[in-house]
Amino acid sequence: MVQTALKALADALSWLAALAVPLAATLGVALVGLCLIGLLDRERFRAGLGWVGTRLPASLRWALVALAVGVGALALHVTRRTVDARLGAGQNARYANAADPDGGQTVQASPRVSLLDARTYTRTLVLPADVYARLQVGGGWETLLPYLVGTPGLTVQDIREGFTRRGRTLVYTRDVTLQTESPLGLDTSRVNADRRFVDPPGGRGTYYNATFSADYTFTNPRTEPVTARFVFPLPQGSGTLSGFRLTVNGRGYRASDLREGSVWEGRVGAGQTVRVNVTYRHQGSRGWSYRLADRREPLRNLDLTVSADRPAKFERYSLFPTDISRDGLGRARTLRWQLQDVITAQNVAVVFAQGSVRETLAKVGLTAPLALLLAPLLVLAWAGRRRRVIAPLPLAGAVLGLAVGFVLGGVLTSYLPPLVALPLGAGVGVAFGVVALGRGSVLPLVVAAFVPLVFLVVGHAGLLLTLLAGGMLLLLVGGRGRVT
Repeated sequence: MVQTALKALADALSWLAALAVPLAATLGVALVGLCLIGLLDRERFRAGLGWVGTRLPASLRWALVALAVGVGALALHVTRRTVDARLGAGQNARYANAADPDGGQTVQASPRVSLLDARTYTRTLVLPADVYARLQVGGGWETLLPYLVGTPGLTVQDIREGFTRRGRTLVYTRDVTLQTESPLGLDTSRVNADRRFVDPPGGRGTYYNATFSADYTFTNPRTEPVTARFVFPLPQGSGTLSGFRLTVNGRGYRASDLREGSVWEGRVGAGQTVRVNVTYRHQGSRGWSYRLADRREPLRNLDLTVSADRPAKFERYSLFPTDISRDGLGRARTLRWQLQDVITAQNVAVVFAQGSVRETLAKVGLTAPLALLLAPLLVLAWAGRRRRVIAPLPLAGAVLGLAVGFVLGGVLTSYLPPLVALPLGAGVGVAFGVVALGRGSVLPLVVAAFVPLVFLVVGHAGLLLTLLAGGMLLLLVGGRGRVT
C-alpha cells in the first residue's frame, strides 16, 4: 500500500523534475564539489558558502535548495535503475561469482513404520487328460513352464513350483511366499525445526540455514518378536543435506539405498519400544512444511516446534499452531503444535514473510527522492520551532550530502547485505548534512534519512512510517521552543 501511494506521487511529480534536469545537473556538480571540500576543510567550506550567499538574491538562494533536491532525485533515479539492472543481470546470468541459496521451499514428510510378515500363497492348475496327451506328443509338459512362471516382485521372498501326474491328468502347483507390511503408528513424535535467515550481499536472494532434529518412538504390540521397518523420507526441495544422522536405540546408522528415503530394518522383541533420532542441516527459502499424512491417520502424540527470526504465516487449511510466542514487535518467533489422540488429514505449512532483495531495493530507491524533499522541510520546521535561522546555501549542501549518502548505500549493496549497506549510506548522508548545517539539525536529518529504511523491516513499513510521522509531529508541535 505504501509503495503504491509513493509510486503514484512520484509519477505525478516526474514531469516537474524533468524540467529542472539540465540546470540541476550543472549546479549539482558544483554543490557536490563544495560538499567534498567541506569534508577536507570545513572553515573554507563555510567561507565559500558565505561568499556565494552574499552575491545571490534571496530568491535564487532558495531556488538552489529546490535544485539540490532535483539533482539528488536525478542521482538517486540513476542509482536505482543501475542497481535494478545489476540485480536483473545477476539473476539471469549463467555464471556467478558467489554461491546461490542451496534449496527452496522445503517439504519434510513424517516417517512411516510397519511390521514385516511372510505369507505363503498357493495356486493350483489342473490340466485335462486331452491336453496332457497333446503335450506328450508335442514334447512334454516342460514346454508350459515359460508361460506359467511370472516375474518375481520386490516383495517375493520365495517361489516353488512344479508339475505332478495324477493318472491321466497333470497338476501344476505354485507356492509363493510374499513379504507383507502392517502399518504401525508412532507412539510419540518430537520435532524441532530451527530457521535462521540470511541476506547475502549482491542481492542473490534471501534464504535460511535450517537445523532439523526429531525423536520418534514406536512399540511392537505383538506377543512375539517381529521385524520392523522404519522409513524416513528425505525432504523435498532442500538441496544438499549435511550432518545427516539416523540413530536407533543409541546406535548410529549411515544413509544408504535412498530410493525410499533412509530405511532401517531390525528385529524388535515382544512389547519392546524403539527410539529413533534423525538430525540434519540444510538451506531453504520462503517456507517449510511437515507433511503428516497423505490420508486421514491418527496421531497419538505430536510435539512440533518451529523457530525462526522472521515473521511467519500459515497456509490456508493447514494445521494452525496451538501456541505462538512473539517478540517485541508482535512477530511470531516460536511456533508449536501439540496434538494428542487426533485424527487429521491436514499438514503443517509455514511461510515466512519476506520480500525479494530486488523488490526491497526498488522500494527504498523509490522512497529516497521523497526523503530528499522531506529533509529541508523538516529542517526548516525544526529550526523555526527552536527559533533558529537556516541559510539556504547550507541547507542545499545538506540535501546534496544526504543524496550522496543514499547513492553510496545503493552502491554498497554490491558488496554488503542491504541491512548493512543502506543504513551505512544513510549515516554518511546525515554526517554530510551535519557538516553543512551543524549539530542542531541532526534530528530532522536522521528522520528524513530513516524514511527509506523502513522498507528493510518487511511487513511493517506502513506502521513505522506512521509512528515516525506521529513522533516528529509531537516534537514539532508539543515541544517548547528555545533560543540557541
